[in-house]
Amino acid sequence: MQSKCLKANANTRCFGQKRLATRRCVVARAAVRHVVAGGKVYLDPVQDEATAFAPATVANLGPGFDWLGCAVEGDGDTVTAKVLRDQPGKVVIESIVGDNGRLSLDPADNCIGIAATETLKLLGNPSCGVSLTLHKGLPLGSGMGSSAASAAAAAWAVNGLFGAPLSKSQLVLAGLASEAAVSGYHADNIGPALLGGFVLVRSMDPLQLIPLAFGGGNNQPLYFALVNPKFEAPTKKMRAVLPQEVPFKSMINNSCQGGSLVAAILTGDAALLGAALDSDVIIEPVRAPLIPGMQAVKEAAKKAGAYGCTISGAGPTAVAVVPDPEVGAAVIEAMGAAFRQSGGLEVNSSAVVRLDPEGAKFV
Repeated sequence: MQSKCLKANANTRCFGQKRLATRRCVVARAAVRHVVAGGKVYLDPVQDEATAFAPATVANLGPGFDWLGCAVEGDGDTVTAKVLRDQPGKVVIESIVGDNGRLSLDPADNCIGIAATETLKLLGNPSCGVSLTLHKGLPLGSGMGSSAASAAAAAWAVNGLFGAPLSKSQLVLAGLASEAAVSGYHADNIGPALLGGFVLVRSMDPLQLIPLAFGGGNNQPLYFALVNPKFEAPTKKMRAVLPQEVPFKSMINNSCQGGSLVAAILTGDAALLGAALDSDVIIEPVRAPLIPGMQAVKEAAKKAGAYGCTISGAGPTAVAVVPDPEVGAAVIEAMGAAFRQSGGLEVNSSAVVRLDPEGAKFV
């Protein structure tokens, strides 16, 4: 089975011999360029408004820290972009719903504003600016790729105003600029938020992403149990506790388990995937104590029938791989009870979700 490497740059729109089938058209027309006095070429929008949705993501998957993530169905963030005529490059955030007033409306200090600005730069000399509205469907500091979902939805919506001339792989660059400002320069959330499915980050410099089709792309279902407690674990804070050096034996273990994650994805082996993500000995041991009840949650998930359980992203959300929705229902109940009884935390949300193969989409 071969996986094709996707290099995100301004000239790349396909990988291997197959064109990326990641774009749902919203208009039949392509963006139009026109020349003004002095010979400068501007790109005109083809519609006045575009709305995009981007899903939650599960990053790290245990030993896949900073190099593996996946998109999951269910909740996510939605961004509407509208054209600002005769204001080239200008970005305005009109409103944000669902953040309880916590996010800035300053486009230079908000992930949707940064992603939109970078997308306009990638498009090249747009003749207009954009105004944005954000509906937050994901809680802040949840470990479910909240900032990446916002950035991906913003980039895809702005791209849609011009007929979506940029591929999702190209827009990863815009999302990375946004992520760097709010949570760190890593692609394991923004990659799957845009592209969908599993994404392996082979390299950050130069950026190379490898989409991995679960079970070889035969539409085999994969189920996750997600439980988000009422507790925040900001990414920057959770990264601050990471060790600067690790024992040789731990490095070998995580290398083996990381390879097992990839093997499980390509062969469609959910049980192996669960066992591998449950086996991190470097990152999870230092982060779990910062999330009340996390160790008890892991044990409860497996006792209830999960293949394995770990921290989603930086936490506090716990993610477990489950064989089917029925077992998943029992697992999220057990995980929620463990958060309450052992961690003293109430549950904000819980769900059994499937792998999302599409990523960002127009709505």
